[in-house]
Amino acid sequence: MRVLIVDDDPMVRRGVRLLVEGEAVEVVGEAGDGEEAVRRAAELAPDVVVMDLRMPGTDGVAATERIRSRPGAPPVLVLTTLDSDRSLVRALRAGASGFLLKDAPPDELVDAITAVHERRTSLSDAAARRLVRIAVGEDDGRRRAARERVALLSDREREVAVAVSRGLSNTEIAEALFMSVSNVKAVIGRVMSKLDAPNRVLVANTVRDARLDEG
Repeated sequence: MRVLIVDDDPMVRRGVRLLVEGEAVEVVGEAGDGEEAVRRAAELAPDVVVMDLRMPGTDGVAATERIRSRPGAPPVLVLTTLDSDRSLVRALRAGASGFLLKDAPPDELVDAITAVHERRTSLSDAAARRLVRIAVGEDDGRRRAARERVALLSDREREVAVAVSRGLSNTEIAEALFMSVSNVKAVIGRVMSKLDAPNRVLVANTVRDARLDEG
C-alpha cells in the first residue's frame, strides 16, 4: 500500500513513517499542510492518505474534501489529537473513511490503513461510541429526512446499503447477496449518490437514522 502522510509537524510525520513503513506499507511522500497535501496526492496517486486535521492554512478537513472530490481519489484516514464530536463529524462529512487518534498503538494504525485501502470504514472505539451517541441524540426530523432519502433506493440498493451499515466488505456483500464484486461496487456508487453520502460511514449513518437495518 502506497501511503502519503500529512502533518504539519515533521517529527510526527517521521514517527508515523517509522511505525507503518514495512513489508505491507510504502510511504511514497509527505506533506506539511493541506495545500501541499492536495498537490502531492494528485502527483503521487497514493493508495491511502493519512491526514492530520489541525494544520496552518488549509486544514485537514478542507484538504480531505478537495482530495476526495477528484475522480479516482484515494481514501483518507484521519490521524489526529482532536478528540471531539465536531472534529469527527466534520472529517466524515468531508469524505474521510477512517478516524483514529494519534495515541493509537502501531498495529491499530496499520490495520486502519489496510481497512480504508480496502474501502472499509475504520473508526477507533472512541469514535464509534461517539457516533452512536450522536445518532441516539438526533431528533425525529433527522429520522424523517433519512427515511425520505432511503425511499429513493431500489430494493437491491437497500439490501446493499444495509450490508454496508453492518460493516461488510464488498466481497462479503457479493457473497451474501449473490452478486459480483464489480456489481456491488456499482450499486454502492449509486447508493452514495442517492443518499448524498460521500463515504460508507455516512451511508451507514443514514441507514441507521432511517432504521432501515432493523427491517
